[in-house]
Amino acid sequence: MSTISTGENPAGHVCPHQIAFIFDNPIRRIFQNPNKMLRPYISEGDTAIDIGCGPGFFTIEMAKLVGSSGKVIAIDLQEKMLGDVRKKAIKHHVEERIKFFQCEQDRVGLDQKADFLLAYHMVHETPSPRAFLKELKTMLNENGKILIVEPKMHVTQNAFEDMVSDIKELGFRVCDFPAKIGGRNVLIGLKE
Repeated sequence: MSTISTGENPAGHVCPHQIAFIFDNPIRRIFQNPNKMLRPYISEGDTAIDIGCGPGFFTIEMAKLVGSSGKVIAIDLQEKMLGDVRKKAIKHHVEERIKFFQCEQDRVGLDQKADFLLAYHMVHETPSPRAFLKELKTMLNENGKILIVEPKMHVTQNAFEDMVSDIKELGFRVCDFPAKIGGRNVLIGLKE
């Protein structure tokens, strides 16, 4: 387990594809409804990015929210995760709205600006959370927002507060600490 306060995750622990089914099931939708969670942040026509999309629990709903004039980019380190999201997108008839991008272990590597970025339970899995956050800054439109959600069981309150301090030092502004999203949460944007 990494701590965000050190700024490093040398092991690069990433949730394996083999257990992804745990994170995408009907019971989870009762407690974490993707539409309710994301609707306040995504509008029709937006470009939205799901970083560390896993099996696509949020990706499909993001594609529905951006509508036919919007676009979602599903990013994951694991090719098999992206394959699962692609199958699900076809099933839900939103495949034309989703682009798939396989990132590297130590950087996203995507040259794309977005209106909304979601980093759900994954910042602590990056080799360098600070470098990761710095890269996200280059991917955000002027009025865009990033929703970061970290799991309480892997990220302590102190580590989360250290991450928020890093966020401010990197030139972001904290917009909100949304409740009931599934962990330690912060909504950020670029400084005005």
